[in-house]
Amino acid sequence: MKGMPEQPQCGFSAQVVKLLNDLSIKFGSFDVYSDEEIRQGIKEFSNWPTIPQLFIKGEFIGGCDITRELAENGKLKDMVRS
Repeated sequence: MKGMPEQPQCGFSAQVVKLLNDLSIKFGSFDVYSDEEIRQGIKEFSNWPTIPQLFIKGEFIGGCDITRELAENGKLKDMVRS
């Protein structure tokens, strides 16, 4: 994400943090602003151009829009549980 959960540095990161917190999902994070190599590398690794990116159990799920959609339809909580 851009920034840290306590202080997101972009609106999309803030939205994902809120979605995860609202569902009481515990999560880790990394501030991509702290390391440009990781910031670019994560985009190549996932083949996804934007940040934040959500991974569950090492599997890339998507960015903010996909996370929001999964939260709204109840699938995000199920993905974390399984």
